[in-house]
Amino acid sequence: MRLPPLPDSYKTTRDALHQIAFFAVAPARYGAEGRMGLQAAPGGFGTPEFGGRVARVEGNTLVHEESGNLATQTITTVRAAAEFYGVEYEEKWFTDFRDPLTPVDPDLELDVDDTAARAIGQWFNFGFGLLERLGGHGDESDEVTEVQLWPEHFDPATEMGGADSGRRASYGASPGDPAHDEPYVYVAPWGEIDASNAYWNDEAFKGSSLGYAELLRARDPLETALEFLLEGYRILRST
Repeated sequence: MRLPPLPDSYKTTRDALHQIAFFAVAPARYGAEGRMGLQAAPGGFGTPEFGGRVARVEGNTLVHEESGNLATQTITTVRAAAEFYGVEYEEKWFTDFRDPLTPVDPDLELDVDDTAARAIGQWFNFGFGLLERLGGHGDESDEVTEVQLWPEHFDPATEMGGADSGRRASYGASPGDPAHDEPYVYVAPWGEIDASNAYWNDEAFKGSSLGYAELLRARDPLETALEFLLEGYRILRST
């Protein structure tokens, strides 16, 4: 699976789509069935089917599928996106987030480039495929969670390892964040790590990351990313 070079509009588009995911797409599912996890979708991301509906984003376009009908709308503002999916915009639609997304003005016109948005969608599809393969390498005693795209972090992630043994970690594929301009795959242990081990290389969180630039240079980005995650898994199992 090849990955595209990122356009200059990538960061602005990523941050805008994060607002849409957190304040419009995820609340639509949460209001209907009390679940907020999202998934990769063609050209972007969206909800699984819920109550005969799917709310998703494809490129710079909002898509709402319901009872065999399809409606689309170009992204403008966060409030307009929420209304398109049939929910009222709320800053605090779920009170138990540890790190909720800081909102922008819901009536601010968002700058979403279609090419950059589709690159993000391709990254999410890459991440889901990667993490589902990773789960197949776990030990029978591991508790492996469903791969989901969490709206507050805006990244596909799963958890593996026994929590009682201190070997459990979150494994994910972030599209980037304030500390990382480009996408990266990561291992974030729940317990303590041996900071002298060069594998634990990320300075923004307790864990390790492999950046997009290295994956672009790899002959097989998916295998390179998988081996990186498995190295972290093996290190944690050996502790």
